[in-house]
Formats: sequence, C-alpha cells, structure tokens
Amino acid sequence: MDTDLESATRTELLRRAREQDVPGRSSMTKDQLVDALTSGDSGDGAASEGASSDGAASDSASSDGVRGDGSRPVHSRVEAFRLLAEARARGEMVLIPRMLTGNDRRVHVRETVREDHETRIATGDLEARAKFDKLAGSVFHFFRGTNLLFYRDLVGEDARLPTVLALGDVHPGNFGVMPSSDNVPIFSVNDFDDAYYAPFTWDLKRGAVGFMLGAAEKSDLSPKKQRAIARRFVRGYVSGIASYAADGQEQTEQLRMDNAPPLIAELLASTLETSRAEWLEDLLEETRRGFRTDEELVPVSSRREEFQEIVDRYVAENEVAVPERAGRMRVKDVAERRGAGTASLGLTRYYVLIAGVRDDGTDDLLLEFKRARRSALAGLVPPSGYEVDKQGDRIRHAQRVHLVDGDVFYGSVDIDGHSCMVRERAPFRDDISLGSLSTSEWKEYAGICGRVLAHTHAMSDETGKVDYDVEPAILEAIGGRDLFVDDVLRFAEEAAERIRRDHEYFVADHELGAFRSVDVVYR
Repeated sequence: MDTDLESATRTELLRRAREQDVPGRSSMTKDQLVDALTSGDSGDGAASEGASSDGAASDSASSDGVRGDGSRPVHSRVEAFRLLAEARARGEMVLIPRMLTGNDRRVHVRETVREDHETRIATGDLEARAKFDKLAGSVFHFFRGTNLLFYRDLVGEDARLPTVLALGDVHPGNFGVMPSSDNVPIFSVNDFDDAYYAPFTWDLKRGAVGFMLGAAEKSDLSPKKQRAIARRFVRGYVSGIASYAADGQEQTEQLRMDNAPPLIAELLASTLETSRAEWLEDLLEETRRGFRTDEELVPVSSRREEFQEIVDRYVAENEVAVPERAGRMRVKDVAERRGAGTASLGLTRYYVLIAGVRDDGTDDLLLEFKRARRSALAGLVPPSGYEVDKQGDRIRHAQRVHLVDGDVFYGSVDIDGHSCMVRERAPFRDDISLGSLSTSEWKEYAGICGRVLAHTHAMSDETGKVDYDVEPAILEAIGGRDLFVDDVLRFAEEAAERIRRDHEYFVADHELGAFRSVDVVYR
C-alpha cells in the first residue's frame, strides 16, 4: 500500500479522489479512500452520483455541461467556479463576480440564471416561465429564486472560519412550523434543499440580506429599520451560539407551544385551529378516495401501484419508524403538484395519499415527493472534506442534523432515475405572515430566527459530520462581537443594493426574451 496515502489527511485523500473521479468519495471513511485510491475501486457501500456531486447549477445535466441526450453541449462554468473557490480559499487574489459592474455584471446575471435553470428552460417547462415572471415582479422573490447567483458572489469566501452544516438558503420565509416525530407542531428552519457544509458566515450573510429585503418589500420599512432588523438577526445568532457553548442544551431543544416566545407560540397555536379532516377536504374529492382535480393538483391514479412500490422502498431504505397512525403505509392515490415553491418551481413533485387507520379517510396522511436540486453551494464553498454526495440523501441528512426529533417521514428515494426528497405535509405546516409584522415584531422575529439558526449550526458536531466542538470555535472566530456584527451588516447592505441592480438587469433581459433558451457551446 502507498505509504504516502496512509499518512495523508482525509482532505488530501478527498482531493486526490476528486482528481481521479472516484465515485462516492465524500461518503467514504479515510480507510475506504485509501483503498479506493490504491485499487481504483470505490469501496463497499459507497454512494455514487457521478459528476453531479461536484456541480453547482441545480438543473445542469453534468458538471462538464454535456447534455444527456447527446445534443450540443450546454455552456457550463461549474468547473471554473470550483477552481476559483479553491484558489480564493488558498488566499490568492482573484476576480470574483461581485466585482463586476455595468454590462459585464448584466451578462453574468443572465448566464448564471440560464445555467441554473438549464433543464427547465430547454424542455420549455411552463412553470419555469411562471417562475421567471414571478422573479421579475419582486426583488425579494428574485433573491429567493436565484441562490446560485448569490453564492457565486461568495465563491471560496471565509475559508479560515469554522465549517458547519449550513442551511444554504436563510431568509425570513424559510423558518416555520412543521410536524415533530410526535406529530405536534414545532418551529424551526423548514427548507433543507440547499443545505451544505460551509463556513458559518455564509448562512449569516444570506440571512441578513434576506431580512433586509423582506422587511423592505413586505412592510415597506426604511433602510435604517432594515439594518436594525438584520442586526437583531445577527445578534440573536451570536447570543444563541454563546448560550449553547455554555450549557450544551442543543441536543434536546425544541420550540413548542409550551416554551416558545409569545410571537411564535401564537403562530403554533393558530396552526391547530384547522383539523386534519377539514384540511383534507380542500385536497380530496367528496368521497375522500382520491385527490380532486384543479390547477394545482393533477391526479395520476394510474401510477398508484408504482408508487406503492416506491413507498415500500422508501420506508425500507430510510428505516422509517412508521407510526401507528400511518397503518400499513397503503397508497390510496397520487397526484402531481403544480405551481409550488419559488426556487424549486418547475421541479417535479408528487403528493401521495396514505391511508390512515379510520375507514372514513378523515385521518389520512399526505407525503410529498419532490425532485432534489443540487445545492447552490456545491463547488463554491472552500474545500473542507465534509460532503454528502447524493442530493436527496444530502437533504435528508440536513433535516436529521438540524432538527431535534423532527418529521419521521423525512427521507429520500430515487424516482424515474432522479433523487427525490420525501416529507409529510401536515395541517399545521405553516409560516409567519411577514406582511402583518410591525417593526418591533420584525425585530423580535429576526432575533428568534437568529437563535434558531445558531441551534442548527450547533448540531453540526452532534449529529452532523463536523469532528470538533463547533460553538467555542465559532465564538473564537467571531472575536469582538460589535465588529463582527458590523462586518456582516456592511456586507448585507452592499449585497442588497447589488441584488436590486441585478433584478433590474434580470427584468430588462426577461422582457427581451433572454430566458427562453440556454447558452450552448459552438465550435
């Protein structure tokens, strides 16, 4: 065996494995990496997803931009940005996209949006067009729906800082109510689609920008008030990290009605006002045997047997502890769900009706199967050695790390060759009405969300892959709190202004039909 390999660090082994395109490398132990590099084999039980595990754009067919149908290659900058991230992480002085101005920036915005939505544009997906219309009508929606654009501006940034399992898409709309393992409402982060191991500041920077843009658009608050709200978010995070460093209570903490702050307790209570039977009435036809048909739900009952096999496989592969209320996990009906989401609008998702224990169908369960996107952070974060290859598995991993006793149905499964995430839709899945918040409530909500984010980061070394004590490391990296908070706020103000300009470029290009085709490579 190569003695150089035996003495190498896991990060060095991962680098070599990436160069040799060893499949499933990020899920391997150090010994498995050594074996794979020595023998050229991938090791037993290693997950494999080929080139997509290193990609950045959510829709791209592969990291080299080659279309799976053999047609002309699609222009891709995934590999270029991966190399840029590594160079910047090494401390090299390099040009990054946020330094671009004028026409150069406008072209960069256009190319990134096209690349990020390559599949949806190329197939003429009507929901993709609806998404672009939605983004054109709102700066906040544009921010929410162009995550790749945001993170390419951070490429390789903050490499010296502690790594956590970042949520990847922090903004005031991605905190909310969802079911716990006990089927009661809890409040926490609720969208894990872009979760990825990254410097802890990446979530803070996006979150601060999100609170500024959200407060501006939803409540028309002044720049001074936007800054004050973002400050509460960052300070809530810092105080949360300090608290978990001191008492170590993150492994048992949940926000429920009995312990939540009044603003959140009121939200949790409101979700219980609608019973499951009443909630199902809006989704099912009168006999309760299947889904109704409308512009949002398109029943595909002919696939019921197929989805029964998928559900059975999902339960087995995810080792789901099926609760009594789910009976035998019998599939009653299947429907395609249309028009949902912002970033994920246009991606295939299904609603699957699972029979409850009552014969009248008033206690049936609803599972959502949604095609998993590649994280917008992939290939852009500083190399850290902490990765999860397969997209659905990555999202499942994040939910299980970030939430204490969360939704037991959260998992992943392959459907039609695509990695999909699975979760329960519940009558008490909800989020706060941002437009109804007063200035003081915005500040309170921001502080609460900052602490919730701190809780998710604190779990990175408990149930996640981080192998050192996260909270003390973050506090040490933060140093002087006033300076740290000011640094994040100054970044956020500049980023918010840049996003507003980018939105103007996007709107102008959208009106000229820029997003009806993708960038291809000509010879």
